Amino acid sequence: MIFSKRLRSDDHTRTFSVNSAHQHGWEVREEQDDEVLTKTCLYDWHRVEKAMMRFAVEAMQLQNAGWTEVQTPASSVV
Repeated sequence: MIFSKRLRSDDHTRTFSVNSAHQHGWEVREEQDDEVLTKTCLYDWHRVEKAMMRFAVEAMQLQNAGWTEVQTPASSVV
């Protein structure tokens, strides 16, 4: 796991994650509750970095709106 953040508000969760996938790629995934909103395999590290920055900004906005981070063993602070 390269990046993982899970946030909760009431009965809702948002999850952002980046994992190694295949030989030279990364799976970038965003979930809301139990639904996968986006799941993409990227092969360019710069696009992965951009996705992680977007995830970090979105997670910070959710936290500013009152969402709390749910700690998981694979959580990453980016």
